[in-house]
Amino acid sequence: MKASCHCGAVELEVTLAEDIAEARRCDCSFCRRRQAANVSVQETELTVLRGADKLSLYQWNTGTAEHYFCSVCGIYTHHRRRSDSSEFGVNIGCLEGVNPKELEPLGWNDGANHPSDAGDDQ
Repeated sequence: MKASCHCGAVELEVTLAEDIAEARRCDCSFCRRRQAANVSVQETELTVLRGADKLSLYQWNTGTAEHYFCSVCGIYTHHRRRSDSSEFGVNIGCLEGVNPKELEPLGWNDGANHPSDAGDDQ
């Protein structure tokens, strides 16, 4: 599948590791604010076709998770997962032909109680 940011500066090609119906949101301190549901992709199945130089990276706390955004339009496209660093979450709103509204109700991950945080709310 193809995925892109709003302005088209960043374009990805992905092969989903799971069915699109498995898309979910997370309630960690960052994702609660972002509210973008995502679906899993193995690291080897995500290619930045265009705009690698336009991607901005955001990290905090343990620095394990890597959240990528288009530096032009600000859209979150994907992130490296903290729970499995060989896996990415891809914003389903960026996938061509996917309307997240049609997938509601979406599931949730309990990121507020992530096992590797030992009480931190990352």
